[in-house]
Amino acid sequence: MPDTMTITRIFDLLPYYAASFKPKDDVLACKEDGVWKKYSLAYFIQMSDNITSGLIALGVKKGDKIVTISNNRPEWNFLDMAIMQAGAIHVPVYPTITPADYQYIFNHAEVKLVFVAGEEMARKISEVAANCQSIKEIFTFKYSEGFRNIFEVADIGQSNPEPELVDSIRNSIATDDLATIIYTSGTTGKPKGVMLSHMNIISNFKAVSYIPTFGEEGKALSFLPLCHIYERMLNYMYLYLGISIYYAESMATITDNIKEIKPDMMCCVPRLLEKIYDKIQATGRKQKGIKRAIFFWAVNLALHFDVKGRNNPWYKLRHLVADKLIYSKWREALGGNFKIIVSGGAAIQPRLIRTFRAAGLPIYEGYGLTETSPVIASTSTDPNGIKVGTVGPPLRGVEVKIAEDGEILARGPNIMLGYYNDPELTASVIDHDGWFHTGDIGQFEKEGQLRITGRKKEIFKTSLGKYIAPELLENKIKESPFIDNLMVVGENQKFAAALVVPDFNHLRSWCKIKSIDYSNDEEMIADQRIRARLMKVIDLYNKGFGATEQIKKVEFMSSEWTTASGELTPTLKLRRSVIAAKYSSQIEKLFI
Repeated sequence: MPDTMTITRIFDLLPYYAASFKPKDDVLACKEDGVWKKYSLAYFIQMSDNITSGLIALGVKKGDKIVTISNNRPEWNFLDMAIMQAGAIHVPVYPTITPADYQYIFNHAEVKLVFVAGEEMARKISEVAANCQSIKEIFTFKYSEGFRNIFEVADIGQSNPEPELVDSIRNSIATDDLATIIYTSGTTGKPKGVMLSHMNIISNFKAVSYIPTFGEEGKALSFLPLCHIYERMLNYMYLYLGISIYYAESMATITDNIKEIKPDMMCCVPRLLEKIYDKIQATGRKQKGIKRAIFFWAVNLALHFDVKGRNNPWYKLRHLVADKLIYSKWREALGGNFKIIVSGGAAIQPRLIRTFRAAGLPIYEGYGLTETSPVIASTSTDPNGIKVGTVGPPLRGVEVKIAEDGEILARGPNIMLGYYNDPELTASVIDHDGWFHTGDIGQFEKEGQLRITGRKKEIFKTSLGKYIAPELLENKIKESPFIDNLMVVGENQKFAAALVVPDFNHLRSWCKIKSIDYSNDEEMIADQRIRARLMKVIDLYNKGFGATEQIKKVEFMSSEWTTASGELTPTLKLRRSVIAAKYSSQIEKLFI
């Protein structure tokens, strides 16, 4: 295990890596034009240092905010280290949010520079930046006409090295200094700026670093967005352990990329594992006769796998046969080398954990929030480190307790500094004893694992790990005269959907104008002309939502929701649990 005392700032990972591991040509790698392009540590360090000098030459001062909007790429790492070495604050932002959210973040953080993937995004951000006085320039990662790029910044730095100034700035940065601001969905409609220090993140990647069962000889595949603290923290952990990082081309190419590089590890969301499982099932359905029977016998056997290895001898014998005939083929299709697959961002179905672990593909599950850097609890190889249906025991060095009302509270070096420019909101989630209130409800198992049983907050996550604030979307859509009420659903599903109650009085008026005979509410909801008009409303509002917030499917209700029928409280708020239970079949149909 590496010496944990040598890294006090995140950029210390670079000299630490050089001192701890053998030289290799694939510290970082990405695929360009069909070929894997690899980068050595020496190049990584040189580029980071040049960009650091370039940023300082461009007038970047300690505490300035620099935004990145990009897919995962080695250059993101060069810039990430450079921003922090210059004493600036890295503000990574999703490429899929709305122009209004970009504008809010830029102005709220008083952003100075923006780095984006390419020309298309640069043009889009230029329009937003016109309303943001603090932004001095937009750069690209790729060569783009009309914009300077990251390599030009490196060239500026190489021509203006000033090593003494750079060292002075770097040495002035303390472990508790702010390293990054990560904006997450807010309940008020405005994104919240989570402030994380160097120590917040370092403590977290050190705390999970004992979990991988391999070291510098290994490879990790990375494809979840680096702008999310989940993948970013693991990115640092890979560097801490000397593990090579290969960035997938896109979500669509993951299976091919896995076969090409044969990774030892990857981090994913449950939805990807669901898709892999669905492909496995589809393969079995194509089989005929005895082959099909054996395939589904093996699938059924996997569902009864004990993850702690306590199956009886008869089960173990059958498992050996299933492994030789079926499971080994699954492993081979996924590169044949996985030692750990981390699932996080949302709850994973227990059947997937059992099935993949039975097939020799160890699924680990983690739980946490951006505010906790992010991991609070995780599956591990410790005694009682795994129990299906739980997120494992609390991380080493992180205290977790259950409040009287069942809320999960966490305290430790991973807890954020607070919300940027919002001490009141910070005080609402971190109490005077330093406990962070997660908003989730849970309980401890007798062996010490943490089980998530619900949430106090209305915000939920899709299976892709994206936050959805349903009330915000609902209130916006209800602005239409065609809509009386709706409930957005989709927790642990791959997209957001909604149960929609039309305003039947308005609908009658519209039908009269359109010379459509109105019989009764139930029949009219089935009319394709009316459904098409209502969908136009949903589509219109979807344009103002972020890509992950958009309502993909709807089920139109044939009767109003009222206090008398139980869907609404006396103050006319949604009784979400009542609606979910009452219309469970309709909700289920939305995700088939």
